[in-house]
Amino acid sequence: MRDGEMTEIDLSRALLGWYDRHARVLPWRIGPAESAAGQRPDPYRVWLSEVMLQQTTVAAVKAYFERFTMLWPTVDDLAAAPDESVMGEWAGLGYYARARNLLKCARMVSNELGGAFPQTREGLIALPGIGPYTAAAIAAIAFDEPETVLDGNVERVMARLFDIHTPLPTAKPELMTRAETLTPRRRPGDHAQAVMDLGATICTPKSPACGICPLRDPCAARRAGTAAELPKKTAKKPKPTRHGTIYLGQRGDGAWLMERRPDKGLLGGMLGWPGSDWGEAAVDAPPVAADWTVLPGEVRHTFTHFHLVLSVHIAPLPLDCAPERGFFVDKHAFRRSDLPTVMRKAFDLARDAIKDRA
Repeated sequence: MRDGEMTEIDLSRALLGWYDRHARVLPWRIGPAESAAGQRPDPYRVWLSEVMLQQTTVAAVKAYFERFTMLWPTVDDLAAAPDESVMGEWAGLGYYARARNLLKCARMVSNELGGAFPQTREGLIALPGIGPYTAAAIAAIAFDEPETVLDGNVERVMARLFDIHTPLPTAKPELMTRAETLTPRRRPGDHAQAVMDLGATICTPKSPACGICPLRDPCAARRAGTAAELPKKTAKKPKPTRHGTIYLGQRGDGAWLMERRPDKGLLGGMLGWPGSDWGEAAVDAPPVAADWTVLPGEVRHTFTHFHLVLSVHIAPLPLDCAPERGFFVDKHAFRRSDLPTVMRKAFDLARDAIKDRA
């Protein structure tokens, strides 16, 4: 098959040539020059970055990745880390099931596989928290296996390159087939990163820079004038709004009443404030009898599938307080950074109210 007088091999070569000159510098990446000199990616760093990048931007991940690899430079180090330490460092990155699976995977690799990640897609996909995309990315980037990586950037490049108007997610199989035809057996890891870089820097969602794109001439959507409208997407249903109540109680010695959420479910395993379930109009009994005051503001946060509105209650608690649920965290051990974002918002609201009353 030919597109704009370029074969699939020509397209792959053009992408790799562009990547060799313009590859993004990322803390987890072995660049083209290092790769040409024989340096190989560290599978641990590739795996860690790919898990962090699931549904999260490169900009948001960089600082977390650098902190994780400073604290736990090998998979064995991460496997030996306490759960609460890892969950605390993950706080704010979101999608907390990833952090739980990160620990499960690290411990399986360390304890059952001698600290070595499987090199094949099939072996990788058997590990906790690794799905088809992540397995393909690790196999290609870390081990140079000829696997095809299909993320949002690659979908956009394929949809435009071949002028595919079928909306996502229906178009995914067709886009994967197109991407597979371009995946070379030589340097498949660099090729995968080249397509992702192209989508992130040139073939962007809005205002693509077609004039400097290495695939400008063969791009069917550019020739048809449809690039800006692709890929098409099926309209999403509006997100529902859920409500809840949250309680921030501080003891006379400065300790905070907190709880750790169940391992399964939203924000699983994370430290937070006692409160109600999140429903259409959820209200719950306080965790302890006290002079609770409802703050005039509210916490608003958006998760993947719903919007959340929380009513925040605060109260001073006596030193001999015996809560029905939760536990106290000493003021010197409490770290705002250990909280997930929605819990940080509640803390900030309560802290400002306490300052105003002081």
